Amino acid sequence: MNTKNIVLSLFTCFIMSCSSTKKTNVVSQDNSITEKYWKLISLEGRTVVMKDNQEREIFFTLKTKDNRITGFTGCNDISGEYTLEASNRIQFKNVVTTMRYCTDLAVNESKVLKVFTLADNYTIKDDVLSLNVGRRAPLAVFEAVYF
Repeated sequence: MNTKNIVLSLFTCFIMSCSSTKKTNVVSQDNSITEKYWKLISLEGRTVVMKDNQEREIFFTLKTKDNRITGFTGCNDISGEYTLEASNRIQFKNVVTTMRYCTDLAVNESKVLKVFTLADNYTIKDDVLSLNVGRRAPLAVFEAVYF
């Protein structure tokens, strides 16, 4: 092997070693959970039924733009932020609500809001989403609604 080939081989190895991929902590959006209307069907193991006086059903949507959560808790609108991580990990942050006063609700709003405080992971199967804490029974179960 002549000197020119050796230099060329070394140069090629050097260039290839410099082009290593950069690792990031950002997890790509999980399309199975984002941009869907998730209707609450079960809370703390109990089936949720909408009362006649209820304005609309309890739901949330995870918007990919700016990682925003929006929704309705039975009386009040909610909004905030979320992050998705590897292994179906989820975290909700800065969740706030409007301050309407409603009586005679089918579901205690504070229990719905607590789901977004405690949930740290999720599972999805056949358009049914469970928000969980640890490996315990689901805090809440939602189903995807398509319009």
